[in-house]
Amino acid sequence: MKEQKVKLWTGQFVTIVLTTFIFFLCLMSLTAGFPVFETALTGSSSKGGFMTTFFMLGAILTRPFIGVLVHKIDIKVTMLFTLTFVIVTLFLSIGRESFTLLVIIRIFQGVSFGIITTLLATVATQILPQKRFGEGIGYFGMATSLGTSLAPMLALTLIHATSFNGLLLVTIGFAIICFIGSFFVRDTHAMTAIDSHQIKGSLVSYMFDKKAFLPTFLVMLFYITFGGIVNFIDGLGHEAHIEDHISSFFLVTAIAMIVIRPFSGRIFDRLGHKFLILPAAVFGLIGLFLLSITESTLLLVVAAGFYGLAYGVIQPTLQAWAVSRVSADKKGTANAMTLSCMDLGMAIGAASLGTVADKMNFHKMFGASSVLIVLLIVIYAIYTFGRARKAHMQAQEEAV
Repeated sequence: MKEQKVKLWTGQFVTIVLTTFIFFLCLMSLTAGFPVFETALTGSSSKGGFMTTFFMLGAILTRPFIGVLVHKIDIKVTMLFTLTFVIVTLFLSIGRESFTLLVIIRIFQGVSFGIITTLLATVATQILPQKRFGEGIGYFGMATSLGTSLAPMLALTLIHATSFNGLLLVTIGFAIICFIGSFFVRDTHAMTAIDSHQIKGSLVSYMFDKKAFLPTFLVMLFYITFGGIVNFIDGLGHEAHIEDHISSFFLVTAIAMIVIRPFSGRIFDRLGHKFLILPAAVFGLIGLFLLSITESTLLLVVAAGFYGLAYGVIQPTLQAWAVSRVSADKKGTANAMTLSCMDLGMAIGAASLGTVADKMNFHKMFGASSVLIVLLIVIYAIYTFGRARKAHMQAQEEAV
């Protein structure tokens, strides 16, 4: 008798995926828009960069704590309260020009981003059927990646077509949609509650789990390169005299992610991460190399395709790997670590690769960033082959 396929696309999962996509589109649009607005207002690119730095800092510092508290709180109520706060901060941003006030607003928005994204990721990992876990995480990861990759294109388009306040009004609309979507999230307090006798170790141990360290560290390495792309692809366009077509990079990247995600998720469920990470990393390496020599729109599009395939596989696969390595009561911790490393990678990429670009140029900067992919490949290969060798030796000892 043929085994019945476990249902993946439940109403709850659809709600989580759509809410995640819209929320990432909302706040990541501001991550691209605030630096443009502040730089134009003050003439200081460093002040523009602070808009992203403080946002990421707020998210990074929040996630370890929410990763622990997610097991003790009512997720629906927390989401509704936090999204209300986000909407208030968006309204407060309209027409404001004070650098200090905007920095404070960005910190609060970063804290909210850290809370909401961790809650959504935790609910997603808890409601997914185990037999289709990798596939489900792939689709969830696609929501985060699409929101992140399409947001800069949306932000720049709206700012140029209307104004920064126009962008803020659109993001307020997105936040309201997410608020409405939160009403359809099940009350997950009972589902996430952990009895006190189940929790072993200190509070700090629930902020960090060493079992999730390797995949989350690799996520950070990859996102440093993505941080370089989000912040400096426009500079590359001007340098290569293809600035009118630079937004096509994000569009092609998004298409590549949509194409690859369903396949990569199924491969993870059947064969594991070892058949995904290395090929995807090679694609990312090719994409960055092509960017380093890009002088035409065609080469830009090809580079976007390769990098999009890498992005579409690496982030969700490493997240699924991190979550699968920890115990049930540490899923929130693993998700928080993954998302924090994504934010940390983007923050490091914006700062460090910007310095490289100042000393060299944007083409050479993208070439230099490919070293991070090489490092990712080396670390993962050492781990994988080391595990294989250990398993082989154990098998030989048992045979004797």
